[in-house]
Amino acid sequence: MAATKPNYGIDAPAVLRNLFLAGFLCLIVWYLIHGPLRIGHVVIHFKGMFLWTGVALTVEGLLYLLYVKFGKFRHRDFILAFHTWRGDEQVLDVGCGRGLLLCGAAKRVTTGHVTGIDIWSNVDMGGNSMAATQYNVEIECLTDRCTLVSAGAQEMPFPDAHFDVIVSNLCLHNIYDAPTRRRALDEIVRVLKPGGQAVLSDYKLTSEYAKHLRAAGFEVTKKRGSIWATFPPLAVVIARKPAA
Repeated sequence: MAATKPNYGIDAPAVLRNLFLAGFLCLIVWYLIHGPLRIGHVVIHFKGMFLWTGVALTVEGLLYLLYVKFGKFRHRDFILAFHTWRGDEQVLDVGCGRGLLLCGAAKRVTTGHVTGIDIWSNVDMGGNSMAATQYNVEIECLTDRCTLVSAGAQEMPFPDAHFDVIVSNLCLHNIYDAPTRRRALDEIVRVLKPGGQAVLSDYKLTSEYAKHLRAAGFEVTKKRGSIWATFPPLAVVIARKPAA
């Protein structure tokens, strides 16, 4: 039977796998150790270290799995609630992945349109591809409101002042080179209309994003996502471009 629900994938699947593997390995070592380690006259008590490290890593894995399965849907709504939707907005999702934020925004526009830009890395998102994203868009019955573009955030193929709203979640930190990351932020500044709003969510570097956008003249605030629903904890930069 054909799937009737969208599949928004697993964010950073290697991270989730490694948390559980490392946690279980530590617990197995803890179980197998029956006393302190003696090296000559030195006695090392490290059984408890493996126990608590294993427990901590396993709990982190469970929290991350909770985000992947449930929390990211709550966080999507948290991000989108920072904009007061009219319905006619031109929206850009930077690093749209398999389309969770893209489709969420598309459901909030009527005469507007949402564009998703990505390079579709499988490291950052399990089963990531333009085809998988397009399939989710079709399952959500949003093909008339969504367009997908394959390009890097640092070189956006859009005209100046084209979008009313720009959103992004867990994307910009994947641009590891700081100058390239700043070019991506400059592109966000360039393609956003005067008076438009950018809402950027990430688990790190959000202070860098906020500083860069303030330097470009944006009015910037930061908010924290839900403590239980987002792991690692996510912060959201809300930035409004000065009106012309």
